[in-house]
Amino acid sequence: MAKRDFYEVLGISKSSSKDEIKSAYRKLAKKYHPDLNHEPDAAEKFKEVQEAYDILYDDKKRQMYDQFGMAAFEQGASTGGNGNPFAGGGFSSQGFGGVDLGDIFSSFFGGGRQQRQSYGPRRGDDALQRIRVPFMDAVLGKKVLVPVSYDEKCSKCGGTGAKTPNDIKTCPHCGGRGYVRTQQRTLFGVMEGQAPCPHCGGSGKIIETKCDECGGKGYKHIKRDLEVNIPAGINAGQQIVIKGKGERGVNGGENGDLYLEIVIIPHEIFKRDGNDIHIDVPISFADASLGKTIEVPTVYGTVEVDVPAGTQPNQTLRLKGRGVKDLRRGTPGDQYLHMQIKTPTKLSKEQKKLLEEFRKNESRGDTAFDKFVKAFKK
Repeated sequence: MAKRDFYEVLGISKSSSKDEIKSAYRKLAKKYHPDLNHEPDAAEKFKEVQEAYDILYDDKKRQMYDQFGMAAFEQGASTGGNGNPFAGGGFSSQGFGGVDLGDIFSSFFGGGRQQRQSYGPRRGDDALQRIRVPFMDAVLGKKVLVPVSYDEKCSKCGGTGAKTPNDIKTCPHCGGRGYVRTQQRTLFGVMEGQAPCPHCGGSGKIIETKCDECGGKGYKHIKRDLEVNIPAGINAGQQIVIKGKGERGVNGGENGDLYLEIVIIPHEIFKRDGNDIHIDVPISFADASLGKTIEVPTVYGTVEVDVPAGTQPNQTLRLKGRGVKDLRRGTPGDQYLHMQIKTPTKLSKEQKKLLEEFRKNESRGDTAFDKFVKAFKK
């Protein structure tokens, strides 16, 4: 079956920026993630959204997709590695008499210029982590410890990987550009291109003596419990941003951010709908008939409520301002009491006698069932 257009999958236009692509992906990934959405087709939709993002967020893959559509990635073609779909799968990297088709297409589509940009300092990708938060902590707010792991710049070398600043030298092979020019004889003649410098790995720098703290990597892998403030009123699916705790940057670039997505553990009694709280309140037949002042729990403690005489099954009473405080405005929602009238299954002799008297004294022809029969016969 033909795949849907990737721009249509993400709900964006062909002129959308990378930030717009990432924003659309986050919304749809959260909507269809199998951990949060248990609809039968959620997993398939999530896979489709992920595939669209993988292609459109990568500049080179997006360029190939805009030029050739899905044909650029079919027939077993690989989309991994350097992002060139013609570099593997259906085409051998040494096909047609040793010609590297990947280099040919890279030259056609300005691959050299993109490679030069990609090997400069670049911010790391954002990371996503889900945390489970008890219902009441999400309502009232709380500081919690969250286990996180990330790469942190080495404090001794400042992320350079060198023992001293004097140990960082400009790469003599590429002149500090981070790339070298290449020439290749092909069926179409001599093709010029660019490739990452094999001596400096594209950084443009050579380290003569490595930092003895990080071994020249420029970073350390950190695992720690991070204290995170869960703000009062946060809801399921909302995110908390932790700056600089995402994926490691490239060639000295800053780390991305860590997004903590909230998963709320359900409460035994309280149910949340937006900023409103709903609760089922069981009361006896007598209390519903005669009325009574009762104590009911709210997320802020117990309160007294007057149950009016003649309360009907499933009747709803509202407690204004007893719901969750809005995360941004601070204004609270309401709490709704759903009255559940319980009919006794075991009666004492005295109770039976009183109910028999009550039934005898009911106006004949005026019971709820009598009214139902009259309406049915009309």
